[in-house]
Amino acid sequence: MHDSVIGIAVVGHTNTGKTSLLRTLTRDTTFGDVADRPGTTRHVEGARLRLEGRAVLEWFDTPGMEDSIALLEYLERLAGPDERLDGPARIRRFLDTPEAHGRYEQEARVLKKMLDCDAALYVIDARDPVLGKHRDELAILAACGRPLLPVLNFVNAPVHRAGEWRDAMARLGLHAAVEFDTVAPPLDGEQQLYTKLGVLLDRHADTLARLADSLARQRRERHAAAYELLADLLVDVAALHIASASDNTALAAASQQLREQVRQREQACVTALLALYNFRASDFADDALPLQGERWGMDLFHPQALKDMGVQVGMGAAAGAMAGAAVDLFSAGLSLGTGMLIGAAAGGLWQGVEKLGKRVAGKLRGWREISVDDAVLRLLALRQRHLIDALERRGHAARDPLRLDRPDDESLRRGPLPEALKEARSRPEWSALAKGHEDSERRKQVVRDLAKTLASDPAPAP
Repeated sequence: MHDSVIGIAVVGHTNTGKTSLLRTLTRDTTFGDVADRPGTTRHVEGARLRLEGRAVLEWFDTPGMEDSIALLEYLERLAGPDERLDGPARIRRFLDTPEAHGRYEQEARVLKKMLDCDAALYVIDARDPVLGKHRDELAILAACGRPLLPVLNFVNAPVHRAGEWRDAMARLGLHAAVEFDTVAPPLDGEQQLYTKLGVLLDRHADTLARLADSLARQRRERHAAAYELLADLLVDVAALHIASASDNTALAAASQQLREQVRQREQACVTALLALYNFRASDFADDALPLQGERWGMDLFHPQALKDMGVQVGMGAAAGAMAGAAVDLFSAGLSLGTGMLIGAAAGGLWQGVEKLGKRVAGKLRGWREISVDDAVLRLLALRQRHLIDALERRGHAARDPLRLDRPDDESLRRGPLPEALKEARSRPEWSALAKGHEDSERRKQVVRDLAKTLASDPAPAP
């Protein structure tokens, strides 16, 4: 390798997750080919990491080793009776043999890349038992004379043998190892990996430390940007007001418009979050996130959506009318915040309004404004916040569509709404969903403050 670029080979047995590891470390869901069948990677593929615009580290994905037991026996026969070859010399002699281009061609690619690199990660499927072939693999790789850092993959599986692997590696003199599940990596997993690589590669320790710091800073910046996207969504929705006549048909049409605009705005936020974390729409089933039996794209205003998330609703929603819309009565300055009136209209139950008495019903004969109820704002905040947490914990090698459980976040579910959203309710010009939108300096400051408030609350449980 060139002195200025650290070369790291990613090696190991077939189908242990080498390509998956590199997808997660490079945050690239398209790197290489990932499949359950063995021998998916048949050639060496590389990816570079940059620091301040300059390439400082290059990863090399290598084919899986499949015949280590026979290869080790072959290597032991390569030296003549009067020769004393060290490990790298023996490997180089092997690479010059016809067998390196025939029976052991795949292993030869791995060993050649090992000799070219500064160090290697040995990826282990921690669910597998420790077998003789693995010990022979490690002996062959160690013969290359390069530092070797074992990486225990799939340690989040219900059953794994990480302890057995650590014991086996210690007997081979490999006492440093990293647990890094490529599907659900630990938040500080990259820092752990680069710190231990820095110990093995002392002359590159400073570069590796700066790279780890840069990646940690990028993670913090993504986190802050994600919460600004969430805050912007909530301000847009809280500030949205739709004018309507008070008759049944007009109110129903206005409520449908409100629903569609809010649903589309939430989907825009989801799309932006996926792009921020470098995930694809295909990471989600049918572009929707299943959530406790309900679809992500379901009607946000349906009482069942609120109930499934544990959001408290008023009697209008509980009774089955459309939850989530508030009708502001201009002449009386009142609000039926749970959406009973507009719910009844949307459901063809306008006669239920009469139960409120002739006085209140009479207030509805003029033009009114419809806005989103507090319960829907809570639901939006809960869903998006839990999505952010799930994306931060998801590896770029994960192939199953993301599933979200009900978030454990009582502050958003029942606590007081942030002051920023109360202010947004009185500023209809702050909503990008309406005409006359003004992205004023005050709005920008409110979004920033709200983002910090939401990000500083305890994170939802994974």
